[in-house]
Amino acid sequence: MTLLLSLTSGSLRSLLDPKADPPRTLHDVPGFTSNQLGLRGLSLHVDMLSGAAAADLDTLRHRADQAGCPCLVLVDDEPLEIASEDADVRAGVLDRLGRLAAAASRLGCNSLSVRVSLPAGDEAALDRGIELVQQAMVRIERQELNLLLAPGPGLAATSEGLSDLIKRVGGFRIGALPTYGDPHTQEDPIEFIRKMAPYAGAIHLRCEGFKRGGAHRGLDLAAGVQAAKAVGYQSNLVIDYVGEGDPAADIRRAAEVLQAAIDAE
Repeated sequence: MTLLLSLTSGSLRSLLDPKADPPRTLHDVPGFTSNQLGLRGLSLHVDMLSGAAAADLDTLRHRADQAGCPCLVLVDDEPLEIASEDADVRAGVLDRLGRLAAAASRLGCNSLSVRVSLPAGDEAALDRGIELVQQAMVRIERQELNLLLAPGPGLAATSEGLSDLIKRVGGFRIGALPTYGDPHTQEDPIEFIRKMAPYAGAIHLRCEGFKRGGAHRGLDLAAGVQAAKAVGYQSNLVIDYVGEGDPAADIRRAAEVLQAAIDAE
């Protein structure tokens, strides 16, 4: 495998306007990503699908396939209470995971990513969380999807806690979606990527835009790529633009920096 550069759908939120003439909607994102930005895949944020019917998902998949920019990961950023003592809450989480898996499969994604929340230092809670994820994996694997866990409150805020959860759930279709510069974790960002990359099905890199002199406003993007490469990561690197400038210009610049880091010996 080789490193692939792709984009989060949320990176282009500010460019979408259903009231424009012609309208600019989520259905236009794959074509813009491929034709204007030169990126070949999407991490699709669940909240951008609010109100979408099955036909909308089918259209989005068709447009993505046409553009050569497939939906690779369906991303849910709302932390899931996988270790709740309330049986109704756990049932609701299982139902949500099932519905997300169905949507991810319909979109042609290979993975579903969710944030998980569970108390640190509570072995009983950890056991409940593991059991719930294992139950969910039955349906997720049936859809031929991978489940990628992202950092969340409590134990999952650390690389040690998140990797331990992944190992204890077990199986070939469970992994991680770490973000370089993730505000949900307080660890050193380079060490976090080094520790989580071996479990990662995709890695998001936060792009905060660029200063007038060309320097990135956030973390050293090239260093994030180098950290992943150093531990043998060879998969999907995803630009997650969170800046306030021109998204297209900043994303193009980020792609140049990341591609140079990918190509560097």
